[in-house]
Amino acid sequence: MTRLLFLEDSYMKEAPAVVSSRTDEGGIVLNQSLFYATSGGQPGDSGFLLWSGGKTKIETTFKGKNGELICMPGESEVCPDVGVDVVQVLDWYRRYRHMRMHTALHLLSVVVPLPVTGGAITAKKSRLDFDMPEAPDDKEVISNNLNTVISHGLSISETWITEEELDANPSLVKTLSVKPPKGAGMVRLVRIGQAENQIDLQPCGGTHVLNTSEIGRVRISKIEKKGRQNRRLHLILEQ
Repeated sequence: MTRLLFLEDSYMKEAPAVVSSRTDEGGIVLNQSLFYATSGGQPGDSGFLLWSGGKTKIETTFKGKNGELICMPGESEVCPDVGVDVVQVLDWYRRYRHMRMHTALHLLSVVVPLPVTGGAITAKKSRLDFDMPEAPDDKEVISNNLNTVISHGLSISETWITEEELDANPSLVKTLSVKPPKGAGMVRLVRIGQAENQIDLQPCGGTHVLNTSEIGRVRISKIEKKGRQNRRLHLILEQ
């Protein structure tokens, strides 16, 4: 299995690797991956692979049928052969915005304490869908409440529990549409705040900032009705 460097240090921008295999579609599988694979509403990472005499643009990263992480090069790119040593270079600007967005969405689920029915993240805007029969009166109130929480400078950390422990605590799962990945025996929990200041704890395999202050100011740009029970809240970074 590919070693997941993005889980060990989400701020790592470059890392060595060895090409383990190639897929029939031209994808590249590495022995260890700096690139996050599309999952849980967060897009796969992009960037470059560098090796002696070559450079390959990576358009996105996704999970294969057997759980391997596949880096997909751009069309007509010259790719390294199996066994070649490469250097992974992350599109850091894009990844860091994903980290800020993803953490902000966790906080939005705190400010709006309703079941989450869906979500999506991009570098420009993100959204959460809620089981919310009636739309809120004022999206500015939600924006202000969210920015207040962000400004508290709460730390973000992780812990791991067994799948059995998660099954015994179903309230940890906020998102109805995306179930925590199982099969490895352990589940990663992302915690916002510590001890008496903890405000959120939920299963998540995505990348996050280390402190809420890194998110910066955000704004709820639009609230849409999506079905009888669902409301979609769009979020943007203001800087």
